[in-house]
Amino acid sequence: MYATEFLDLPPLQTAAGLVRLPGSKSISNRVLLLAGLCEGTTLVHDLLDSDDTRVMLEALRTLGCGLEREGEALRVTGLGARLKTNEAKLFLGNAGTAMRPLTAALAVLAATQGGRFELSGVPRMHERPIGDLVDALRQLGCTVDYLGQDGYPPLRLSAGALRTDAPIRVRGDVSSQFLTALLLALPLVAQGNDIVIEVDGELISKPYVEITLNLLARFGIAVRREGWQRFTIPRGSAYRSPGSIHVEGDASSASYFIALGAIAAPDAPVRIEGVGSDSIQGDIRFVEAAQAMGADVTSGPGWLEVKRGRFPLQAITLDCNHIPDAAMTLAVMALFAKGTTRLTNIASWRVKETDRIAAMAAELRKLGATVEEGPDVIAVTPPERTLPAAIRTYDDHRIAMCFSLAAFAGAPVRILDPKCVGKTFPEYFEALFGLVRTRMDDIPVITVDGPTASGKGTLASAVAKALGYHFLDSGAVYRATALTAMRQGVPGDDEAALARVAAGLDLHFVGGEAHLGAENVAEALRDEQVGLMASRVAAWPAVREALRQLQLGFRRVPGLVADGRDMGTVIFPAADFKVFLTASAATRAQRRYKQLISKGIPASIDDLRADLEARDARDSNRSVAPLKPAPEALLLDNSALSVEASMALVLEAWEQRRPFASARGR
Repeated sequence: MYATEFLDLPPLQTAAGLVRLPGSKSISNRVLLLAGLCEGTTLVHDLLDSDDTRVMLEALRTLGCGLEREGEALRVTGLGARLKTNEAKLFLGNAGTAMRPLTAALAVLAATQGGRFELSGVPRMHERPIGDLVDALRQLGCTVDYLGQDGYPPLRLSAGALRTDAPIRVRGDVSSQFLTALLLALPLVAQGNDIVIEVDGELISKPYVEITLNLLARFGIAVRREGWQRFTIPRGSAYRSPGSIHVEGDASSASYFIALGAIAAPDAPVRIEGVGSDSIQGDIRFVEAAQAMGADVTSGPGWLEVKRGRFPLQAITLDCNHIPDAAMTLAVMALFAKGTTRLTNIASWRVKETDRIAAMAAELRKLGATVEEGPDVIAVTPPERTLPAAIRTYDDHRIAMCFSLAAFAGAPVRILDPKCVGKTFPEYFEALFGLVRTRMDDIPVITVDGPTASGKGTLASAVAKALGYHFLDSGAVYRATALTAMRQGVPGDDEAALARVAAGLDLHFVGGEAHLGAENVAEALRDEQVGLMASRVAAWPAVREALRQLQLGFRRVPGLVADGRDMGTVIFPAADFKVFLTASAATRAQRRYKQLISKGIPASIDDLRADLEARDARDSNRSVAPLKPAPEALLLDNSALSVEASMALVLEAWEQRRPFASARGR
């Protein structure tokens, strides 16, 4: 997962390939709670690993549920509808799918068995309304107290006197999660009589209630439904574990890749696995909306394939009550449509992770779109030319993911706080980058060149990490070739064989360290014999050419930081930003001395300095790729600078070259 302050996406062109979706958040947290309330054990397969499921798991663990990994699955040992812990404070982040149902379940258990629980979350959770659910629970006789502002978390739940003989009324026009919470909680206390829930007003987000009813049936609860206004939990209902259950892929997350296929897959399709024609999630109907705009979609059980059909897309007017989360993706697809796209019946956007109507309108306007918004509507008209923009994400995963698609509209896009996707899809950007293609010249490259021991590798790695870019250590490329040749018994004078070794290297960098395949070879590359072999290897033109092609292949979305001695002059002469890092020979010798002594290797500062000066002379005067700064490079002497200070200077200079400089942090 990208944990950088921001993530810059270059202009993107096309997409194709396979993506496997993480498990549905809505299904995952419902299944976890149901398994936690059951007696016995439930083996849960394909559970989503995200911020929201982690807070639910921690809450269940605190309440006394058994949680044990069994391969890729999770075995949940439930409470059997009996409290094991009668007092706890639960922090539930910004997870509505944890806060609302746990409030209801613990309220009825505390009322009947005695207990005291406090439920809280992040500041935004304390702005998300829960009053209608609390009012319904109080009708039952549950004791629920507000610990802050009335109508909002945090809450305290304590003992009460439960009454289930009269219908419980709950509003349905604010959030379907209130009804879902009651449906999940009330089977715990339905032994003596039927329990009836009546919905006041129009129930929004009905497909999410369908998910709840479907899963209740899997756990032995057959709810009787009269339209969308009256729900009856039969007397004698009791949770029964299905033994094992699979969580299907997240249909809301599928919307980004359906949209990706519709706007960027003119030839080969984007294939989505984990959700398909057999999905129980209402957001699968996003497919219909995408088709109405022009997408070419085929599907089967557990899979979808999407290609570009009509393009530009066709603007639509759509009542989005049935796909409230996925509808946000339509608002960004509107950038690629002819006409004005109008999305209605989306009042629930106002009470999600942020006020999504206001947020979407603000960010779409940054891109140049014309946007009209109302209490439950948004209308989007695309601009003639999309503008570069820094997209504020409001700690809202869906804003980050859907606005990543704007990079296909012809301008770079900055996603602020990309780690917010961890709420439901931690590896979203990795999955996206695995599918996209663009012009090589549009992928930014930063080069950091300099003499031996100047600290260029450390600086380049730190800059790459800060930007979320790929990293290339050119010195490690030559040493990895030497190491592989030595292991394969290839002599240093066999140019053709060495070139074949170079061309076939399976080299990548993880956390700044070199890996050959799955093996971390960072330490092996420092061996003196490997260094000597690398010098011999580097002398052969065929090897240098093979490695030049290999190094060019590291230029991938979203960008590259490359360090070496000729990155900015030979390998990437048209790099977007070049740095030439140096330090005095005395400083470099001192650094190298400390490094060697710390490893127990004896050394002489004077000898190290003489060696560095001699190497500088050789590198500067060699006939092939001599060491020299590119004419346009930023010259940075770090003799008196820390790595952090050097990185700050480089990032500041890079920022001034980006089109987001004035928009950063908005």
